[in-house]
Amino acid sequence: GHRRKNWKVRKFVLREDPAYLHYYDPAGGEEPLGAIHLRGCVVTAVEDMPDSKKYDVDNILFEIITANEIHYYLQAASSAERTEWIKAIQAVARTGK
Repeated sequence: GHRRKNWKVRKFVLREDPAYLHYYDPAGGEEPLGAIHLRGCVVTAVEDMPDSKKYDVDNILFEIITANEIHYYLQAASSAERTEWIKAIQAVARTGK
């Protein structure tokens, strides 16, 4: 979660209409645990996380800052996947409803 009490594995589904990133428990369940509204958000790669241990983050983090200034930190599986997520989220933030 964006408050980073601890890291949790989540399944994410990116939607354009409406522009949301829904997240689910990977163990199952049809209902999302939550959603991040992407319209007007800013998403960037994060190279260094304050107050984190190096082995916790592996430099594959990215941050989503919503229009109402909520910060979410997510960790991708790889550097290439992080780049794909950032590009996809940026596109939806610009064009999604």
